[in-house]
Amino acid sequence: MTERTRLGYGLIGLILLLLIGLLAWLASLPPRAPAGAAPTGPARLESLADLNGEPPVHRALDIQSWRTAEGARVLFVEARQLPMFDLRLTFAAGSSQDGATPGLALLTNAMLNEGVPGKDATAIAEGFEGLGAQFGNGAYRDMAIASLRSLSEPAKREPALALFREVLGRPEFPADALARIKNQLLAGFEMRKQSPGKLASLALNRQLFGAHPYAHPSDGDTESIAPIGREQLQAFHTRAYTAANAVIALVGDLSRSEAEAMAATLSAALPAGPALPRPADPAAPRPGLQHIEYPSQQTHLMLAQLGIARDDPDYAALYLGNQILGGGGFGARLMEEVREKRGLTYGIYSGFTPMQVRGPFMINLQTRADYSQGTLELVQKLVREFIAEGPTEKELKDAKRELIGSFPLSTASNADIVGQLGAIGFYDLPLNHLEVFLQQVQGLTVERVKAAMARHIDPDGFVVVSAGPTVEQKPLPPPTAPAERPAVTPEH
Repeated sequence: MTERTRLGYGLIGLILLLLIGLLAWLASLPPRAPAGAAPTGPARLESLADLNGEPPVHRALDIQSWRTAEGARVLFVEARQLPMFDLRLTFAAGSSQDGATPGLALLTNAMLNEGVPGKDATAIAEGFEGLGAQFGNGAYRDMAIASLRSLSEPAKREPALALFREVLGRPEFPADALARIKNQLLAGFEMRKQSPGKLASLALNRQLFGAHPYAHPSDGDTESIAPIGREQLQAFHTRAYTAANAVIALVGDLSRSEAEAMAATLSAALPAGPALPRPADPAAPRPGLQHIEYPSQQTHLMLAQLGIARDDPDYAALYLGNQILGGGGFGARLMEEVREKRGLTYGIYSGFTPMQVRGPFMINLQTRADYSQGTLELVQKLVREFIAEGPTEKELKDAKRELIGSFPLSTASNADIVGQLGAIGFYDLPLNHLEVFLQQVQGLTVERVKAAMARHIDPDGFVVVSAGPTVEQKPLPPPTAPAERPAVTPEH
């Protein structure tokens, strides 16, 4: 017997021994309770790290909903597959509520876990970590969120929830942490001056939204952030982090009574006050082109116009139509015509961003500076043709198949589900929104998609911002098959 053969047999024997040991260990574990049943002593995890990154299995959603005594809306899905839960609070406390102080909402949210009575940021972080729990937060244009992932065992769950309630209900906004985070933001503002894409994006929002709150950057600017004091943060927290201004989403290894008790204590820990009104509808902008001179070899092109609010009845048709036009990556019309046939860009993408009120429909790309004018004209031509003709039957069929095939991923884990619940509650969508959306997609026809896109996109209504150098323009190369494409890919 050769040395290699002996090693092979030894390795096989070792694997068999490990498998026998693993099967014996699994057989020793108590059985898990079925979904919806009370737990019967399942094996418990000591830390979320024990999950090894493996997602829970997909499950049908049975969404339960109620309101707390203080007015918070609660959405709950019981999921017994793993001994953990995900909790997310969504507040109407995004930058659209900044008022005259851009960046106030983001700075308030960023400071939540920087200090509570008796605990600084380090003690808070160590408190969550010691319980095997994870805290998260973030602020955007419409909303601000705070989230908790924890093991559901009461010995771990209750102290994690107690700390979470303190962070949300009693932030102290310490001066040293405020100075540190403000310095980080101010440094970021200096860095974005060196990014033509960032400059173009800021200019585009100003052109698109004018005096509307969506026009200013969520993180503010140098002039607005520098003078913000902790009194302003405390006032914003008191006004915007109320229970009536919150949606509580809960998913995990909890009974209805446990979820109700959890939501009640969270709601009671928040400031008292009414829900904040949604922003006013933005006024339609005047179409036109703004150029930002920037020394580079490429030009950033951004085109935008007002799109839809999140509860628009055409949402499904527009989502699918945009996937065909430019949101679906390779295979989408814009990518096929601009990149694959002409090699003018590495990527071109379009998308609706539905918000509480009409958000943007946007197309963005980078191309060689000397092809920028021709590329812009080509993109506008392609949009005009798509609006006039609509998708083909094959494009529609392919887009439906891709969307329906990937749809289970939207509820593949507790984190995915809690995000869906937060959006359903925040945008006041029906509890069966996910099922209705899928049914609407399946029922779409070429005519319905074409009509919806024509209702909401005006080919002549784009606000356009370009950022790059002013150079002599060249005519675009003719379209070719991808394999025969000339070497005109953008230079870096």
